[in-house]
Amino acid sequence: MIVPINGKVAYPITLDPTVWIFDDRKIELEKAFTEKPVDTNDQDELERASQRWSQEVYQQNIKPPVNRSIKKYEREKILESSYVMPIGHFLDNAEISKDASGAILVTDSKEIPISIDDLYHSYFLFARDGKPLKEDGPVHLYYQDGSNKDNPIKHITAIKIK
Repeated sequence: MIVPINGKVAYPITLDPTVWIFDDRKIELEKAFTEKPVDTNDQDELERASQRWSQEVYQQNIKPPVNRSIKKYEREKILESSYVMPIGHFLDNAEISKDASGAILVTDSKEIPISIDDLYHSYFLFARDGKPLKEDGPVHLYYQDGSNKDNPIKHITAIKIK
């Protein structure tokens, strides 16, 4: 149930979608294609360099934003809803090399090429009805523009940056 991001990155990382249910960055699937997404490419280079410095200096204290006080009705909603996670956060942390030409989505049966820009502007579906995607997961890829809303890329097990 993990998804490694490796290849032409400064920091190969491993994603664990099973813990994202508690992450504040998650978006309900129904709202993902109706609300305007945040463009992670709009950050200027100075801000990204500042974030990298902060990560290096405060590495022991950096934790993802987590819902600390979940009320009973919120817990029930979490266990009934489907959620996506914007991928850009993780690509920023991996620091894709400037000479990367694209990415490959590794599934259980094939490898699917995708551009870095399309990858940045995508979501991972990680929970359906509050449960992990065990049979056709661990994640599905949806483009933020909703163009593959009815036919997501399923069975993604790794991302290779080439």
